[in-house]
Amino acid sequence: MNLEEARERIARLREEIERHNYLYYVLDAPEISDEAFDRLVQELARLEERFPELVTPDSPTQRVGGRPREGFVTVRHRVPMLSLANVFSAGEVADFGRRVHAALAEADVDYVVELKIDGLAVSLLYRNGVFVQGATRGDGETGEDVTANLRTIRSIPLRLRETVPGLLEVRGEVFMPKEAFVRLNERREEAGEPVFANPRNAAAGSLRQLDPRVTAERKLDIFIWGIGHHDGPIPDKHSLILAWLKDLGHRVNEHVRPCADLDEALAYCATWERRRFELPYAIDGLVLKVDALEQQERLGATLKSPRWAVAYKFPAEQAETTVQKIIVRVGRTGVLTPTAVFDPVRLAGTTVTRASLHNEEIIRERDIRIGDRVVVQKAGEVIPEVVRSLPEKRTGNETPFVMPEACPVCGTEVERTPGEVAVRCPNVACPARLRENLLHFASRGAMDINGVGPALVDQFLKRELVRDPAGLYALQEADLAGLERMGAKSAANVLSAIRESKERPLARLIFGLGIRHVGERAARILAEEFGSMQRLMEADEGTLTAIPEIGPKIAASVVQFFRRPANRRVIARLAEAGVRMEQTGPAEVRDGPLAGQTFVLTGGLQKYSRQEATELIEALGGRVSSSVSKNTDYVVAGENPGSKYEKAVKLGVRILREEEFERLIAHA
Repeated sequence: MNLEEARERIARLREEIERHNYLYYVLDAPEISDEAFDRLVQELARLEERFPELVTPDSPTQRVGGRPREGFVTVRHRVPMLSLANVFSAGEVADFGRRVHAALAEADVDYVVELKIDGLAVSLLYRNGVFVQGATRGDGETGEDVTANLRTIRSIPLRLRETVPGLLEVRGEVFMPKEAFVRLNERREEAGEPVFANPRNAAAGSLRQLDPRVTAERKLDIFIWGIGHHDGPIPDKHSLILAWLKDLGHRVNEHVRPCADLDEALAYCATWERRRFELPYAIDGLVLKVDALEQQERLGATLKSPRWAVAYKFPAEQAETTVQKIIVRVGRTGVLTPTAVFDPVRLAGTTVTRASLHNEEIIRERDIRIGDRVVVQKAGEVIPEVVRSLPEKRTGNETPFVMPEACPVCGTEVERTPGEVAVRCPNVACPARLRENLLHFASRGAMDINGVGPALVDQFLKRELVRDPAGLYALQEADLAGLERMGAKSAANVLSAIRESKERPLARLIFGLGIRHVGERAARILAEEFGSMQRLMEADEGTLTAIPEIGPKIAASVVQFFRRPANRRVIARLAEAGVRMEQTGPAEVRDGPLAGQTFVLTGGLQKYSRQEATELIEALGGRVSSSVSKNTDYVVAGENPGSKYEKAVKLGVRILREEEFERLIAHA
C-alpha cells in the first residue's frame, strides 16, 4: 500500500469508526459487535504505525496519550461556568416560578427539565468542529486543562459530525456509571487501597489523573447539557440547542423534557424522584430551566447563579437499623474485610442487610460496635454503607469489634504490613482465597470464561475438582455431569468457554493470576514490555522498576509472586494445557524490516528527538522499550547516556551510536 492508498483507507476507517461511536454512544443503536469495532480500530492503528505522517490529533487512535504529565495548566473560561441555586421542595420550586414570571412580566413561560447527573462539570472547546481543549469547572472563572483525559471518554466526539465554523464551547457532566463504580471500588478494596465514597468523587479523581491511561481505565462517560461560548448562530431555545448538539455527535441525556408550565415540570420531578434508582448512573435531583434564550438573557444572573435555572435536589435516602454482627470476609489477595450485618432496611429500591466496613481504621473512626443503632445509606445509590453510629442510643450491651489475629477460614496467623490499613491472610492455599482467585481468573477482565461463576466454583471446590486456576483446563464432561443444574448442553458450553479462553491475550492471563497490585493496566504494560510469560518470570525488581508506571510496590509484588514454587507450578500447568504464554498484541502485528527487534533509546541524539527516533523505528516494524533486558536487540546511545548504557554493556546488548543507527535505518 502506498501513501495515497493509505491516506484514503485511513480517512474511510476514521469516518466509519466515528459513525459507529455515534450509533453506540448517542443513538444507543449499535450496528456491529464490539469485536468488529475493535478490528476497525486495530486496522487504523496498524496503518498509522506504518504511515506516522498521516496521524492527526482527531484520529480515534489518539484518545489515550502515552506519557504522564507533571501537573495541570489553568484555563480561563470564555464565559463563566456559574453554579445553580438549590431548592428542596415543591414550594421552593413554585417560588422560583413566581420570581421568573414577575421578572419577565409574562404569563407564558416554557421550561425544560433535565436529570441532574451526579458528576463533574466540564467544558469542551471545538475549533472548526475539532475538539481542541477541555477543562474542569474549577471556581467558575478558571478551571484545569484536562484535555488529554477527556479525550479518553469515547462518547466525546473528537470531530463534530458537521463542521461548525469558529469556536464552539459545549458543557456537560462527566460521570462514572454505577457498574464501573462498583468494579473500581472492588479492585481498590482488594488491593488494600481507600475506596471512593460515591461515583461523583470517583469521576472527579479519575478526571484529575496525571496519566490519561489511568483515566481511560476508569470507564467515564458524559452527558452534554449546554453551550458556553459560540462564534456562530445557535437555535433560540435550550431544548432545540440540545437536539442540535445531539445531531453534531454529542451525547445528550434521553430524559430531557420540555414542559409547558411549572406544574408539568413539578410532576416530572416527582416521577423521577420515584424512578431514579432505575438508572445505570446516579442523579441527585433535576434541573429546571427557562427554555427561550431571549427570556434567559432578560432574566440574567447573580454573581454566582443564573436566575433562569434552579436545581431541585432530592433528599438523601437514609435508614436507621441495628448491627447484629460483624463478619470478616477473605478476598482473593488475602485481605480481610469486616462487614456489618444488620436488620433489613429498604434503600434505593432494594432491601439491604449488610455493608462493608472496609477496615479496622474506619470502624474506629466511626465508632461502630456490634449491637449499635446506626444510620445506613447507599453511596451513590449503589453501595450500602454505614454512615455513622448513634452512641446516644446505646444500652451498654454493645461490643467493640476486634479484627481476628488468625484467618477466619484457614486459621493462619494474619499479617499487617506497616503503613497499610489492610490485614491479610498470607496462606495462598486458603480455601477462601482459592474461591476468589478462581472467580477473578474467570472474570470478564481476565480470562473471560462464560458460565464459570460463584455457584459453579462453589461446586468445584466442594467436590475438590479444581485446586487452582490450571485445574479448570483439566475438567472433563464426566466431572461436570453430576453437578447441580448442569445438563449435557450446559456442560458442553462451559467446557467450550474454557477451551476458548486458552487464546486470550497474555495481558489477560497476567491480570487473571491475581498478582497483588497488578491491575488490568499494569498487566498490559508488562505483557507489552516482556512479550512472554517466561521473560516476565525472569525479570528482577530493577528491570521492572525501570518501566514507566511500574513502581517499587508492583515490582516487588511481581518478583515475590513468581518466586513462589507453587505459583510457578500453576503457570507450568497452564502452559501444558495450551494457554497462550506469548504476547500477541501490537508488537506482533507490525511488519517491516525491523519487525521483531526491540530497541532502547538513551542519551541525546543530534538529528532526532526521542519521539522522532521512536516513530522511525516503529514505522519500520521495530519496537521501542523503556528498559534494557536480555531480550533487547539494540541500545541506541546518544550523548550523555545513563544507566541504560551501563546495563547494556553488562548484559552484552549491542550498542549503536547515532551514525550506526542511521546506517541501520538506511539499509532496513
